[in-house]
Amino acid sequence: MRNFTSLSVIIIVSFLLFSIESFSKESTVKYEVKGLENVLASKKYFSKIAVDAESINQFYKKYPNLKKYQSDVLDLYKKKEYKTIWYDDKSVSEFGALLYHKVRLLNEQGIKATMPYMDLVDDVFNENVTNELPQIDTELLLSNMYVFYASNVYSGVDPATLKKIGWFLPAKSISYSKILDSLMVDPDRLNKDENLLFGQYYKLKAVLKRYRTIEKNNKWTKIDIDSVNYKDLKPFDSGITVQQIRQRLFVVGDLAQDSKSHLYDEEMMAGVLKYKKRYGLKLNYAITRDHINQMNEPIGNRIKTIMLNMERCRWIPTTLAKASEYVMVNIPSFRLIYVKNGKYELVSDVFVGTRMTETVIFSGNMDRIVFSPYWYVPQSIIKNELKLKMAEDKNYLADHNMEWNGGNVRQKPGPKNSLGLVKFMFPNPNDIYLHDTPAKSLFEFEKRIFSHGCINVKEAKSLALAILKDNPDWPVDKIDKAMSGEKETTCMLKTKIPIYIGYFTAWVNDDGEIGFYPDVYDRDKQLDKLLYSDSVVSK
Repeated sequence: MRNFTSLSVIIIVSFLLFSIESFSKESTVKYEVKGLENVLASKKYFSKIAVDAESINQFYKKYPNLKKYQSDVLDLYKKKEYKTIWYDDKSVSEFGALLYHKVRLLNEQGIKATMPYMDLVDDVFNENVTNELPQIDTELLLSNMYVFYASNVYSGVDPATLKKIGWFLPAKSISYSKILDSLMVDPDRLNKDENLLFGQYYKLKAVLKRYRTIEKNNKWTKIDIDSVNYKDLKPFDSGITVQQIRQRLFVVGDLAQDSKSHLYDEEMMAGVLKYKKRYGLKLNYAITRDHINQMNEPIGNRIKTIMLNMERCRWIPTTLAKASEYVMVNIPSFRLIYVKNGKYELVSDVFVGTRMTETVIFSGNMDRIVFSPYWYVPQSIIKNELKLKMAEDKNYLADHNMEWNGGNVRQKPGPKNSLGLVKFMFPNPNDIYLHDTPAKSLFEFEKRIFSHGCINVKEAKSLALAILKDNPDWPVDKIDKAMSGEKETTCMLKTKIPIYIGYFTAWVNDDGEIGFYPDVYDRDKQLDKLLYSDSVVSK
């Protein structure tokens, strides 16, 4: 009987140990975060603590470098009725450990900021530290860690700074308290949540990981060229430079394999076209010195570009991509897309403002389309350009189909009108709109900064047709007649269409292919200095 009892005890204890081990593994696996096991294993146990407004005030006197987060942290506790946030029974919760782990991996989010007093937070999750912090300090440090994380990952640069750097798209409004509630209910949202971050962010994040792997494995090797006697490479040329270019195209995914051939063959032609398409270059097979210089851009610069554009994605309201219909213009790619019901209805090349007359980054709502429009010449152009030309040639206005109109100058409708045969209006203080252009030859250039600030659309008529496709009042033949250039005709839209004019020097398409575009207004340099200067410790 004694032996049977002993055996029973052994079986029961073994079952309990197995159950505890299984539960521990299950609770760790459900978060699917590599390395989290060590953090969870180091959880420390505490007794109940009380949080109130006075203890919060005292905390910031003790830790003044966190004071910027005080109002947000106070708001968290008000919403929680001053209950502790980070304890599960008597220990730091698993969600607290998970959040800490994500903070330690901020680099994966393209963020270099460091939270003040992070060494003290490290000690909370270090089982070898015996000199423990007061419990209230631990609780409030973790709350500050959460606000630090959320402000960096979900908000980015504050709205006031955005205006200073010329970003006038709608600012995203978030509640740290509501975000915390949602994350605690479903911690997997820490990994991906398109209700919190614009979907493009996660695409860039995936490419960031891939490019860092290329950098780590030293796959971004320099392409050698004869800097003096270099001649453009063309199909069926051969040489070591061809082999090196082939290798690069394979590394970045423009070629499925690297045959290591020195011959510029048909397989490589397809890879070159794919590369040029990603970079917004003219689609031909010639490989110029400029193309190779572009390929030789250090991979660290490409990684930085991805990080800068991840930051821009933090500023975008997630509702943008969920709109049933919208137009987006990306200045650096010189590209416009018209999206309807989640699908690209139209993609068109555009050209934008010069460095002297930059196209503004902002949004509006298109309310009408004007066919065969008059062009009312801005006073700045009259003053700086027209007056001189009229002084030199008294017939200048008549020769250019222009006329005086109430003290202003306007160009009459017609195929040579500077606005072309259609314009798309969205009232804004910058007097910027989309329009057609008679200068079609300008679309042959790769870097298209020619306008006085407005956006010239290559496929303007196609855009009008796409927008009015389901409008029975505007059949194709009526649009054709309205675009004859004879008289100005306005179509008021039944539903206003949001227009977003943005600035992204890196963009990932639905196939996971990244495009890099020129920093035509030096906005990357400005943002780089703001985010990553040596003086920046935290945001």
